[in-house]
Amino acid sequence: MGQGLAAASPAARLVFEEVDAALGQHLSRLMWEGPEAELTLTENAQPAIMAVSIAALRVLESEAGMLLADKAHYVAGHSLGEYTALCASGALGLAQTARLLRLRGQSMQAAVPVGVGAMAALLGLGFDDVAAIATEAAGKDGDVCAAANDNAPGQVVVSGTTAAVARAMALARTRGARHSVLLPVSAPFHCALMAPAAAAMAVALADTDLRAPFVPLIANVTAAPVTDPDAIRRLLVEQVTATVRWRESVLAMADLGVTGFVEIGGKVLGPMVRRIVAGTQMLSAADMAGVEALAREL
Repeated sequence: MGQGLAAASPAARLVFEEVDAALGQHLSRLMWEGPEAELTLTENAQPAIMAVSIAALRVLESEAGMLLADKAHYVAGHSLGEYTALCASGALGLAQTARLLRLRGQSMQAAVPVGVGAMAALLGLGFDDVAAIATEAAGKDGDVCAAANDNAPGQVVVSGTTAAVARAMALARTRGARHSVLLPVSAPFHCALMAPAAAAMAVALADTDLRAPFVPLIANVTAAPVTDPDAIRRLLVEQVTATVRWRESVLAMADLGVTGFVEIGGKVLGPMVRRIVAGTQMLSAADMAGVEALAREL
């Protein structure tokens, strides 16, 4: 992850060095050498994914002269990507963001014992149908099941206790789902089981110097623009247990006049965006070749 960027650009190397220093850990070495099992622990994966995105952005800024403040009208990110978006738009410093994501990952992992929770993608059903299935699957015995990620039309993820998620997958098959697949995640994110993690983030964010972003953030929780630092703090806490309203967020940006989207640091959200808003311009920059191509395009 990100090794090509670091090898080609001093600006990218500085990002990885600053993240390593902020965490007191050679996270970059783990990203480039493994072991993979340690890298995919959510406490490592979250700051690592952020670091790659910010490294790609810094290359665009320093070597291609593409300033986000000049080019972007809004920023958005999916789940942990919301922190990356806030870092990219000047609301959070890079070291702050790395430390917050380390805490977020640790708190999410600690909130639920391994094996107690699960997540599954239910494909081919609309969000309202999946939300109803999740409610039915939770039942009345203290189990939890919720629509966690509204990613794109026909792609909704449920999260909760293992038994309830299994029931949701079975119900989805009887309700016309094209496919249901258990996700290889270490915890059931974005559901009520994450309440202890939300409490930990509330404490951390209360002490964080969070500034107004220089362009509005489209928040996961509301699918609406926000710039007020106190509102952003509140939404980041709510986000831990709430649905990631990505489909609605993309539609909201389109309604606000956005005709082109750029994914920096990966190629995961682009296919979702194309499904949500057919025919929109979608560009990505995940490596040095992508950054150079994006710079030429913009």
